[in-house]
Amino acid sequence: MSVATAPMTTAEWMALPDDGIRRRLHHCELIEEGYPNPMCKAARATRRTRDSAICLSNIAGVLNVWRSARVRPNGAIFIGEAAIRFSRAEETAVGVDVAYVQPELMVKQTDDNTVIVGVPTLIVEILSPSTTVKALDDRLKVFGKAAVPVVWVVDPQDKTVTVYRHGQKPTMVNDAQDLIGDPELPGFRVPVARLFE
Repeated sequence: MSVATAPMTTAEWMALPDDGIRRRLHHCELIEEGYPNPMCKAARATRRTRDSAICLSNIAGVLNVWRSARVRPNGAIFIGEAAIRFSRAEETAVGVDVAYVQPELMVKQTDDNTVIVGVPTLIVEILSPSTTVKALDDRLKVFGKAAVPVVWVVDPQDKTVTVYRHGQKPTMVNDAQDLIGDPELPGFRVPVARLFE
């Protein structure tokens, strides 16, 4: 992981090339997590394993089914390094695997926004073999500081989901249990095993 020394704006961060390096902006500092293999073009295109890509698709699918069943307006599901800036007041932005943005926040977005501005109800992080404990801990601290109501950390290898609710101790569910979204995602329930099929 490296940190840029020159301050950077959200617009500059969004203009960086899509070269397979996961980047986030924290208080105007660019933080790079993980580097692609320069000898492998495929590494530049994606750093997801097959299992994490399947998991991403399944999570987005079950969330979208839940969202579609809700009374409109029903928010939006964003996937694939969706860019989120938690506050207009600071230049901190992150890319997340999956986010559910509630209707009240969606109506505040403008056509000139290149990032989601505000705190989504749910952020999902899907672990990969290259995810370090420090990198995950740093991201969870950013989400905690922003008061994200609920974060799911999904581990495709162990087939578990660790649920972090703001201000509470984390809980873990495995592939023999159900993942329940209440109270943040009213009525959401799915067998954990379905996320890894």
